[in-house]
Amino acid sequence: MNPVYFDNAATTWPKPKETLHSMMQSQKSGGGSPGRSAHRSSIEAARIIYDTREAVAQLFGVSDPCRVVFTKNATEALNIAIMGLLKKGDHCITSSMEHNSILRPLRFLEATRNIKISLVSAHTDGTIDPSLIEKSLRPKTRLLILGHASNVTGTIAPIQEVGAMARKHGVHFLVDAAQTAGSVPIDVESMKIDLLAFTGHKSLFGPQGTGGLYIREGMDTCIVPLMAGGTGSHSEFEEQPDFMPDKYESGTPNTIGLAGLSAGIAFIQKKGIETIRKKERSLLKYFLSGLRKLPDIKLYGPAGIADRIAVASFNIEGMTSSEVAFALDEKYDILCRPGLHCAPAAHRTIGTFPRGTVRFGFGYYNTFPQVESALKALEEIAQRK
Repeated sequence: MNPVYFDNAATTWPKPKETLHSMMQSQKSGGGSPGRSAHRSSIEAARIIYDTREAVAQLFGVSDPCRVVFTKNATEALNIAIMGLLKKGDHCITSSMEHNSILRPLRFLEATRNIKISLVSAHTDGTIDPSLIEKSLRPKTRLLILGHASNVTGTIAPIQEVGAMARKHGVHFLVDAAQTAGSVPIDVESMKIDLLAFTGHKSLFGPQGTGGLYIREGMDTCIVPLMAGGTGSHSEFEEQPDFMPDKYESGTPNTIGLAGLSAGIAFIQKKGIETIRKKERSLLKYFLSGLRKLPDIKLYGPAGIADRIAVASFNIEGMTSSEVAFALDEKYDILCRPGLHCAPAAHRTIGTFPRGTVRFGFGYYNTFPQVESALKALEEIAQRK
């Protein structure tokens, strides 16, 4: 039997055939280092990198593709922004629903640079009240960070409203789009986003090891690079280049991965984000409707589906999340994610720490028969506990 894959919130699978084909072709046609030589293989690699940069820029409404910096994932992108921007004594606001990719860098800077952190409490369904964020503003508030959607409950944050608020108060706004890039429309200009971190291996249908950071024009002058080294540009100088995107892209880039990312984005543009989102929300709605009919199961997150991505967290009374996930895998070939999902603060917020939850992340390639099989499996597991 082919496994039923419901762990798309961690990594989407399967990938479109276009993604795999593009990665193979990038190596068959050359495989040189972009920007490191003038031969045809190096030039072709550089073209792949720039084409991918343009694809990302178009997807997020970025007018200048050179404002897009490539990283190996959203975590690296968030670290560039957080570690490079915050200085001793600065104040930062974030929410209690955030991933450790945000909270761990902040806690590190709290201990080493004496930055101050305001953790705005979300409601137990993961929703965030923008007025509480505004009340947390201080004279030294330099950065406001929000995940676009929770990887635990799927709750979508009020990015548009918070972005306008941050811009009004002159506070930099960093958005973690790891869970939404490719499945929820994003426009950095209309949403007043200064910094956007994204990963390629989730809803952008790219491979692992790809991601990036959008940096609004002018902000690169106040963000110190996370590392320095060879960029292929201005090699006559020992100092790091001071221009975008080279300033933040030291080392040979993941050309084969970015070729796949470009194809993944092309797949999204062809299908349409709204089409993808509609399919995923339909799967979520069907699953939640069926799950609510089963005994001894507790659901977390918003009651409706309008303001959430296709992520569902739940527990079965009398069983740990790991026991449920193990039974789904071993007996029913259903793959999902149990535990704390690298987001302990979010689980404290919804009341599931340290137990965690069972998380299903639905993707474009999932089907209604797969969801039906999962509901039947959960009913049997709950009855046998």
